[in-house]
Amino acid sequence: MLPGSLTGVEVCQRVREGNTDVPILLLTALDGPQHRVHGLDSGADDYLTKPFHLPELLARVRALLRRAPSGVAPVLQIGGLRLDPSSRSVTRDGQIVDLTAREFAALELLMRRAGAVVSASDFIDHAWDANYEGYSNVVASTIRHLRGKLALEGREDPIATLRGSGYSIRGDLA
Repeated sequence: MLPGSLTGVEVCQRVREGNTDVPILLLTALDGPQHRVHGLDSGADDYLTKPFHLPELLARVRALLRRAPSGVAPVLQIGGLRLDPSSRSVTRDGQIVDLTAREFAALELLMRRAGAVVSASDFIDHAWDANYEGYSNVVASTIRHLRGKLALEGREDPIATLRGSGYSIRGDLA
């Protein structure tokens, strides 16, 4: 029911013909079982009918983004720091690092954007609900806990603070 001559299912099929790994979520008013089956069989990864609750939509988008494209190694590694999104595991120099879900999400965001500055609002959008209205230093507190868990005696802190801008992961971890 898109404006113009193509339907959403046709757009989905065309995207899939291009052999792309882009995640596709069909958001539609067509809620019959036959519509859902047709949409998913056309190549969609997920199907959500209107009306929907925003938290459910955001959870479905996060789930789609967590899935690694086929043929691409999902493991992130910077020096001795290794993060595996599929097993939700982190090691530093071979030592297992036990992280909370928020700490894991924060570290994953830093590692995916290695070399770039990640702002507090980026962390909130990635690791918390976009409508989160918690206390103002939640990101700083999470980063502090993350640093403590990643710390190795005699080794440099892997996370750099850029005052007033955000945080960055050091790309030269040995």
